[in-house]
Amino acid sequence: MDIKQESLKKHFEWKGKLEIVSKTPVKTKEDLSLAYTPGVAQPCLEIEKDYQKSFELTGRHNTVAVITDGTAVLGLGDIGPEAGMPVMEGKCVLFKEFAGVDAFPICIRSKDVDEIVRTIYLISGGFGGINLEDIAAPRCFEIEKKLKEICDIPVFHDDQHGTAIVVGSALINALKCAGKEISKVKCVINGAGSAGIAIAQHLMKLGALNIILVDRFGIVCEGMDNLSPVHEEMSKITNPQKITGTLSDAMKDADVFIGVSAPGVVSKEMIASMAEKSIVFPMANPVPEIYPEDALEAGAYIVGTGRSDFQNQINNVLAFPGIFRGALDVRASDINDEMQLAASYAIASLVSESELCPEYIIPPAFDERIGKTVAKAVSKAAVDSGVARLMV
Repeated sequence: MDIKQESLKKHFEWKGKLEIVSKTPVKTKEDLSLAYTPGVAQPCLEIEKDYQKSFELTGRHNTVAVITDGTAVLGLGDIGPEAGMPVMEGKCVLFKEFAGVDAFPICIRSKDVDEIVRTIYLISGGFGGINLEDIAAPRCFEIEKKLKEICDIPVFHDDQHGTAIVVGSALINALKCAGKEISKVKCVINGAGSAGIAIAQHLMKLGALNIILVDRFGIVCEGMDNLSPVHEEMSKITNPQKITGTLSDAMKDADVFIGVSAPGVVSKEMIASMAEKSIVFPMANPVPEIYPEDALEAGAYIVGTGRSDFQNQINNVLAFPGIFRGALDVRASDINDEMQLAASYAIASLVSESELCPEYIIPPAFDERIGKTVAKAVSKAAVDSGVARLMV
């Protein structure tokens, strides 16, 4: 039985991957009076007087909502909110297992930006953070932006920022291994959707100056006709040489290729046209833009993918549990650029100078240091940047 059939079998057995477990015993009349009426009235009145007490007197301080509209689930596309539930449950399991965060899957039956934003805002009082998941572009950009403007808890779209943070970590170490500086490399990103755009923005904050975005219609270049508003904005800050053409044109003499696009779109010839000691991250799942063995055979120096069965897995689980752990620990009001950059450097730091090599540029998902290391760095960055409401 292959992994897909085995997983389906297990999901029929599990009937859901989560359950509610009470922290409070209710065995006696006194237990009942303390946990519920009449005693429970007192914490309610305390929160009425001071809203911030909701983080101290309830589980809100350690609770994240994992929210989707079901429009971009894994590589399956718009399959609907209910069909996205197994993924949201799985995400909640990862929150708990990797960072001790309680997370709840919430699937919203709407594709209307304002309706989704309003729904999330209205329930935000029960959570310490919001993790947006598997929402299609460009709607995901609008939803996150609007929620950040009205919510006083962190709002984080993992498909954008989680992906960007882990790619950033891998690239920090890959460039160190290759002896290249981020400010001097030519970086091609294939796939100009939510992940590709977030990666480009994050790499620029890390110091990249020459990034070329490529989408289905070709290289994103300022002045092109019929660009979407998001692509128009990105065209002004990427592709400084104003290159036009196809992915093949973009990859000539490139130092770095990052794929968040489609299976098999990169050929050996494209890899061979890249600069010496090229870094190749084909991350389409489950079938990458080019398989690692083909990329290496064509001359790539370092290869990383999104898959666990190849070396250098670039996986969001390295980032989001620790990021939320760190944000929740200091009761942050946002997950800002400083916190995201701190997370990238923290993950990269877990590969020592003596360990660093083309086959090992990023720690594995089950490295037990990751969650705590990322959380500590993120908490510090939150304090230093002024978005923390607690000092630890």
